[in-house]
Amino acid sequence: MLKWLLLGALAALFYFWLKRPKIVSPPFRSQPRISEPLKIVPCAYCGVHLPAQDGLLHDARFYCCQAHANALDPAGWYGQANWRPSPNFDSRPDGMQPELVLLHHISLPPGQFGQNYISDFFQNKLDQAAHPYFAEIAEQKVSSHFLIDRNGLITQFVSAQKRAWHAGVSNFFGREQCNDFAIGVELEGDGETIFTDAQYVALAQLLKVLAGVYTNLRFAGHSDVAPARKTDPGIYFDWQRLQRENHLRPDQLPFGLAFRV
Repeated sequence: MLKWLLLGALAALFYFWLKRPKIVSPPFRSQPRISEPLKIVPCAYCGVHLPAQDGLLHDARFYCCQAHANALDPAGWYGQANWRPSPNFDSRPDGMQPELVLLHHISLPPGQFGQNYISDFFQNKLDQAAHPYFAEIAEQKVSSHFLIDRNGLITQFVSAQKRAWHAGVSNFFGREQCNDFAIGVELEGDGETIFTDAQYVALAQLLKVLAGVYTNLRFAGHSDVAPARKTDPGIYFDWQRLQRENHLRPDQLPFGLAFRV
């Protein structure tokens, strides 16, 4: 009898276990995604702060609009150039503004293009072991404001407001020390090779920006102001193209449009 009572109790417990209310677990909910903090950056031209995702990025700098990215900023740096500051500069004489664009050519090693040696040279980083010629020039302290390579890439080394060391002993119609009032523009070249279309396009782009800030610019070659020492930019620089593409007046080209020998 006891056995049957136990069996009945077990059956009842099993019955009530089956009929118990089911506890329904709430559906799995993912944790809310924690977004990364919004990166705020300053415009390299005007300093206004904006989300990085809304800025225009060039050479690790942000700009708030295309006009600022294309401009020469208040400190004398060009937004479309890669900035590689050189220690080889000083201040212009008090009150002196750029009045002359002085055109040069340069290649390092001589006759070779497409490497970073020019930038290294202007930044005093030239590796003397990289080429025998470098031992001859490694101790020189020189710079230019701008370099335009064979692909039209513009690099800036010195603010246009400062004096770069590119002209040396020089004379522009009786005015000595052209570095005081000149902006130096180096074109990657060797005097024996024609310059590329990309270089002329980039040069016109740069000169348009400079002319918008410095309204009385004139243009000459290094050989014009230091004829006993220099031949650059050389016989293959097209002065007529420079005049045509930049709409220069005759008085802005005081040495004329002829190829220099």
